[in-house]
Amino acid sequence: MDDAPLPEPAALPVRGPFTAGNAAAYLGRALRLRCPVCGEHPIFLPWRRVRSLREWLTPLEGCPRCRYRYDREPGYFLLATWAFNYAAVGGAALVAWFLLATFTSIPLLPMLLLLLIPMPVASLLFVRHAKSLWLGFDHFLDPFRKRTPRAPRP
Repeated sequence: MDDAPLPEPAALPVRGPFTAGNAAAYLGRALRLRCPVCGEHPIFLPWRRVRSLREWLTPLEGCPRCRYRYDREPGYFLLATWAFNYAAVGGAALVAWFLLATFTSIPLLPMLLLLLIPMPVASLLFVRHAKSLWLGFDHFLDPFRKRTPRAPRP
């Protein structure tokens, strides 16, 4: 086993939870699919090592560097799926429909097929980023802090 000390986690640019610097740091870590606390370790198995749909959809247990658990409780990522994934994919389809309807003369049925068929694939491709964005958003609003035991009351 390697006895070299672990590197220090990437520091947040500004102290305090609700700053633009912290928001940018969490967003950057989420887009790179990295731990929201330290930014060092991946949240998901690398795509080259994925062998099943379950491995693609399921985050790792937690960060080995800072011990932050990614999946805190059953259903934790449910809102991530609805709020980030479906809204992003559906919103992109609506924008594409508006642009196609405005600047082309494609009939309605081919346009719907053109937009609706890729949506499930896009949703599967974006689900990792949706979960990662949810982790960053949740950590921005409710930062993970190690709890210290309270002193006993006299």
